[in-house]
Amino acid sequence: MKKISGTRVKGLIPNETALDWLADLNSAIIEEIPAPLYVCDMDRRMIYYNKAAANLWGWEPSLGEDYRLSSWKIYRPDGSSLSAEDCPMSVALKEQRPVVGEELIIERPDGDQVYVQPNPRPLFNTSGQMVGVINLLIDITDKKKSEQAIKESETRYRLLAESLEKKVEERTETLKESEERYHKMIEEVQDYAILQLDCNGFIMNWNQGAEKIKGYTEKEIIGKNLRIFYLEEDRKNLLPEKLIKQALETGRAQHEGWRLRKDGSRFWGSVVITALHDDDNNIIGFSKLTRDLTERKLAEDHAKIYAMDIEFRNKQLEEYAYIASHDLQEPLRKIQVFGELLERNLDNKDVAKRYVDKINSSARRMTQLIKGVLKYSQLSRNEELLEDIDLNITLKNVVADFDLLIEEKNAEIIVHNLPKLKGIAIQQHQLFSNLIANSIKFSDKNPVIEITAGEPTKAEIDEAGLHHLHRYTKIIFKDNGVGFEQQYSPQIFKMFKRLSDAQGTGIGLALCKKIVDNHNGHISVISAPGKGTTFTIILPIE
Repeated sequence: MKKISGTRVKGLIPNETALDWLADLNSAIIEEIPAPLYVCDMDRRMIYYNKAAANLWGWEPSLGEDYRLSSWKIYRPDGSSLSAEDCPMSVALKEQRPVVGEELIIERPDGDQVYVQPNPRPLFNTSGQMVGVINLLIDITDKKKSEQAIKESETRYRLLAESLEKKVEERTETLKESEERYHKMIEEVQDYAILQLDCNGFIMNWNQGAEKIKGYTEKEIIGKNLRIFYLEEDRKNLLPEKLIKQALETGRAQHEGWRLRKDGSRFWGSVVITALHDDDNNIIGFSKLTRDLTERKLAEDHAKIYAMDIEFRNKQLEEYAYIASHDLQEPLRKIQVFGELLERNLDNKDVAKRYVDKINSSARRMTQLIKGVLKYSQLSRNEELLEDIDLNITLKNVVADFDLLIEEKNAEIIVHNLPKLKGIAIQQHQLFSNLIANSIKFSDKNPVIEITAGEPTKAEIDEAGLHHLHRYTKIIFKDNGVGFEQQYSPQIFKMFKRLSDAQGTGIGLALCKKIVDNHNGHISVISAPGKGTTFTIILPIE
């Protein structure tokens, strides 16, 4: 009987011929592996386990005993009990084959339950005779509980792979047999593409995980350069060469990005390239570890899109609140005024009918506005709201909403022919409504508002920072109001900013700018105290 020494590894070999390979095993390497690992002979006796396995089980079994005592209780993922005869280790021993893809729940002596993924694989001697089973237990408890465990699991796997790569560099010719077995274990890893490169980035070996992730067989890929896995754009930018250079200079290079499989499809790969050294510390090549993180990448991208959608809808809510408190006030005010007039003239049939017609007209305008708001709220992209708009009709509806206010203020609105364009109808109505209301409100005499339209010059388009591929129209709102100092013009388009003590929320002109921005246009203002204000709006025709 032999016992392998080590502060954190316990091992037992019942005879020299059964598992003689274990005697040559570098126990220090296995000792540092963070994954639980144990070995059983053909008689089901546990002959070897590391400290990580004992920590997982919650106790330290005695070597030479039946391995089935290593855990307190075993359950299937659905919670049902699993007999010792049906566990993966028993299956591997009886059927002399690897058992992969299984998940178990181990209940420790203290009652805690741990989710594990066993990976029992047969061990053969040089004569091809099966001499036992090695079982690597992967703790997937955190993965079952939260997505955060995915990152932690990836970190553990990277540490495992980097630890193994480092140990490979430190082996000498006297441990050649142990090194070969180490490489054989690497070849069996399924979740990582692990390969060795020469100093120029050409592939020297290839494991099953690499074949699974990248699609090439070992015969197809040996001797090819790692550039074959990179997108055309990355190859033009010499990304593979830059990573090799970084690993050469610093000992390690890490990168995440889209990679190519053999069939041309893409996957999001996390890559770690580590320099390999000889005994004289000369670089003799590189190890390359790749993890397929496509599902994580897609989930992150989906989360970003979802966050952008939430932000968009929050901004919509701000606009709905403003519409409800502002745009619907004039039709509602008209209904209230004409309702009071109707009540006073119920005996005069002709007058009463005129007021009823006014009330019905205002109600129809409110219905149109409400339908427009509902349509705006149901669509998540501005492109879905675009329609052909005749701005003459838009202005006519706005003037109809304000006819009482226009009459009260004795306002005059001079309109020249306006163009048609492709836009969002409810927003164009808001734009005209806010500008007219602003001109009427900030006037100390009978308001005069002149609205004209024309084609902007090339210089005006350049000054606005707009693209010349579009056709534009220029709409000018000019009034004779109180005006303001031109130096304050940038402030009037900011939310909740007011230049006077006049009633208002300071939202109207900020919303005007947002509407123009939504239509890929530009709005500017020129004003002077006592000389009125002129708003210039440039909008694309399509």
